[in-house]
Amino acid sequence: MTDVATATEAPATESSGGDATDDVAAGDGAIVSLSTRETKRWRGVTALSLLAAAVGAVLTSPTALLLAVLGVAYAAYGQLFPAPSPSLRVERTVEAEDPDPGDEVDVTLSVTNEGAFLPDLRVVDDVPEGVAVVEGSPRLATALRSGKTATIRYTIEMRRGEYEFDAVRVRARDPSGARETEATIRAASTVASVPTLPRLDSFPLRSQTVQRVGRVSTSQGGSGVEFHATREYRPGDPLSRVDWNRLARTGELSTVQYREERAATVVAIVDAREQSHVADADGESAVEYGVEAAGGVASALLDSGDSVGLAAFGPHWTWVQPGIGRDHRARLRDRLARSRGFAALPPERRFLAALVFRRLKKQLPADAQVVFCSPLADDDAVEYVRRIEAGGNPVTVVSPDVTGTDTLGQQVARVERATRIRSLRRAGIRVVDWSPEDSFPVAVATAQRGWSQ
Repeated sequence: MTDVATATEAPATESSGGDATDDVAAGDGAIVSLSTRETKRWRGVTALSLLAAAVGAVLTSPTALLLAVLGVAYAAYGQLFPAPSPSLRVERTVEAEDPDPGDEVDVTLSVTNEGAFLPDLRVVDDVPEGVAVVEGSPRLATALRSGKTATIRYTIEMRRGEYEFDAVRVRARDPSGARETEATIRAASTVASVPTLPRLDSFPLRSQTVQRVGRVSTSQGGSGVEFHATREYRPGDPLSRVDWNRLARTGELSTVQYREERAATVVAIVDAREQSHVADADGESAVEYGVEAAGGVASALLDSGDSVGLAAFGPHWTWVQPGIGRDHRARLRDRLARSRGFAALPPERRFLAALVFRRLKKQLPADAQVVFCSPLADDDAVEYVRRIEAGGNPVTVVSPDVTGTDTLGQQVARVERATRIRSLRRAGIRVVDWSPEDSFPVAVATAQRGWSQ
């Protein structure tokens, strides 16, 4: 993937203070900001020259007068050159084809001088926030002759998400270093890591009844595999469901009813509030674990024929209506990877709790149950779960444990989280207490064994 940006920097008009700034809104290859300024590099020399001249005049010292003359010459040299107005062509190459999280991606930035000689050029490529440079440097300082190209090469480590390289910042100084021109050149490139949904064989759900055959047990009798009850035989009942043993024993015709299994409508919600952006000892965000859990739950339920939706509960609201099928799976996968609502970076907006919760309740189907993925880092998370449950949507909580024990504060946070889990369980809400030391499927299997006891 290659993006090319070309820009020609025109000299800015100097103000009385010696600085000038121009902001331009434009597309790729254009200068989005431009400024020139005095570096004040020779200001000290001028002051020393005046001091030497004064001393020479008072003491009639030829040496002091000579130093004053040299200082004036240096100061004059600093005024000989105008601020540079370079013409640069920028080309960035991002060598990536559908990278997975953890993959290393090479980035090459080429800067070609299409104008006059630049004795002092400094270039910085703006690396997107959220990715780390693991090799090389996105910075360069060099002298660049006309027609020549300087190249920056560095390697970044990808994380889940979509990242945009937006601009290149350059700074050029005149030969004396007294004046410099700074510019930001737009050079947009995008690289994305969209991992497949995590593999999870199954996820246990609470009773959920909609009018599609599926795998979730209901409290109603009908066709299925688990015995529910018997009733009086009615004309038209299939012979395969006649209780022949009872007929032989009592002579009464009766029909066996099995517990019906119907498909579920489920919405996986990731708690993406600022309070949930806490990290474990390895620096991994709890929101990242929440996204992994939501992806695993969605994958398992879609495989089982259930209808699955998705929501980011945070300042960057994201909602995907429940659905089924291959296209819907791809939509969930893409949204989990690219949406700002699921990003591991802390949110940039203020969280309006009442507004977001009302929006969530409005979007939630009445017959849907919820898988709420949250580290339970504060009491508000528990309150939201209780309110969703009280509104008629059964909730299962998946809580990644990112607490530690190294400090007193971490120990207190650990105890508070355990208290919140106990309060939810006492309210009849299932909780998957997931220690990242174990895989998510292991955590689900462990919780399921506890629920079946």
